[in-house]
Amino acid sequence: MSKIGSFALVLHSHIPYVLSHGTWPHGVDWLNEAVAETYIPILNVFRRLIEEGISPKVTVGLTPVLSEMLASESFKEQFQSYLDYRIDSAEKDMAEFEKIGNKHLAQVARMWKEFYFLVRKDFIEIYEENIIKAYADLQNAGHIEIITSGATHGYLPLLSRDVSIQAQIKQAVSTHKKHFGRKPKGIWLPECAYRPAYKWRPPVNIGEKKEPYFRMGIEEFLVDNEIEYFFTDSHMLKGGKAIGVYLDKFDALKNLWVHFKDQYKPLPEDTKKSPYKAYYVGGSEGHKRPVVLTRDPVTSSQVWSGHLGYPGDGNYLEFHKKKYPSGLNYWRVTESKADLADKEEYQPDSAFSKLSEHASHFTKLVKDTLKAHYDIYGEKGIIVSPYDAELFGHWWFEGPEWIYHTIKTLYHDGEVELVTGSEYLNKEKPCETVTLPEGSWGEGGYHWIWLNDTNQWTWKRIYEAEDEMVRIVNEFADIKDNDVLQDILKQAARELLLLQSSDWQFLISTFSAKDYAEMRLVRHYEDFKRLAELARHVGRGGALRKNDWNFLKLCKERDNIFSDIDPNWFKKIEFKQMAV
Repeated sequence: MSKIGSFALVLHSHIPYVLSHGTWPHGVDWLNEAVAETYIPILNVFRRLIEEGISPKVTVGLTPVLSEMLASESFKEQFQSYLDYRIDSAEKDMAEFEKIGNKHLAQVARMWKEFYFLVRKDFIEIYEENIIKAYADLQNAGHIEIITSGATHGYLPLLSRDVSIQAQIKQAVSTHKKHFGRKPKGIWLPECAYRPAYKWRPPVNIGEKKEPYFRMGIEEFLVDNEIEYFFTDSHMLKGGKAIGVYLDKFDALKNLWVHFKDQYKPLPEDTKKSPYKAYYVGGSEGHKRPVVLTRDPVTSSQVWSGHLGYPGDGNYLEFHKKKYPSGLNYWRVTESKADLADKEEYQPDSAFSKLSEHASHFTKLVKDTLKAHYDIYGEKGIIVSPYDAELFGHWWFEGPEWIYHTIKTLYHDGEVELVTGSEYLNKEKPCETVTLPEGSWGEGGYHWIWLNDTNQWTWKRIYEAEDEMVRIVNEFADIKDNDVLQDILKQAARELLLLQSSDWQFLISTFSAKDYAEMRLVRHYEDFKRLAELARHVGRGGALRKNDWNFLKLCKERDNIFSDIDPNWFKKIEFKQMAV
């Protein structure tokens, strides 16, 4: 059967570094929840499809910081303890519901017990406690493609130093090679945030107001690290209104948006550009350029939206209403705008019976969109549907099963080719080059979620630390025969990368974990500052005191990631133009 176009499902997986930084409600249980409710269920969906003769062809983003945590022995131990706790909580809920005569909710509690029991069984027996290897094996067999992101998901356009972007990308490539045995071909720019080359001035001053200075385009760092493609949002390609992805889920953002929406003016729409085509970005003639693939606004909204999309169906499990103290969910959406007190009891059979219907609807949507593109442009297109992986399973409990039904339906329908990012670009080379504006996939299409009155102070600390890092590596990085000094510089680089995580600004803006995010950012900033002082002390001939040794050891044990980090990435740009 002749194909009418291609479809690429992209799942971006990311959790900030939480090991050794608390457990609950904010801390390592974020990671535990994501693994139990999203990463393992999605692995199981892929295995089922493969067993049925269907290669999923999903592009899976695993951020470097997430990969480091999943490979940690500390995580493996804590994850099993977490599952034991959830199983015990479900058993206590079962006993309570049976005692008060609610047999239905007792059965839902049994469902939760079996769910977490099977997750533990799969984690130990099938995946041998090695989630990274499980995903790597699927990639090696050609069933999925794994792409990278910024090392700690730093918000690249707002970092004040090009060497910081360089370090985020180089560490990402290095960590990817360590865990997956190959360089990544694709990257998920954190928050799809991009900035072209131009004379830039920091939006927040840390001293005297700086004159604008030249910044490289982010695409140049991708080319320099042999990354072939990245993703953008449709408004950044062709103008028009930005869809946004987070406003539905956080009331604090709705309140914040009130202060910004009057400043937002969509760019004029360029109808000659299509989100269903691949384009080269920037670059001079004769040199390599990365390719940009664009988020499809039609299919994305259908799944992202908690009000208009599939997750808002009244039969599906309600995420926000939880039973105390177990934290388990026993109610259904009922109506997306209903108060939590009005949510009705969850009916698993009714919920899962909707999945085939929604998968069929999505398949028709994909086909209709591709046909409309062909009618306009006279060529086959590609639909790129990217989502945060945690939407499937964690936010939308039935989501992994929807992925199973959707891929299966598309495969058996036969008119659309399932592809990963690299597979598509190996067959379809772009014919056009575009320039992209500065922006992100956030509401309003710009930076306001990550830079506003609630989190502006964080950038002052980041900019100060960036400047300090450049100073100490330029003064001391070449002193290779001093192992203690090199240890200090490496740990300072780790703390700076962790300080740069975009999660802190996001959590502050959404109020979802504001105190925790502020505490984490301040801790990494203060630890970095002390490490910088120690670097100067040791680099100029001083010796560490006992409390300094204890501090360095504490930092290395607590923030134990990126063993191959190179402080020289912060020293100078190592950029080289690569010929085609």
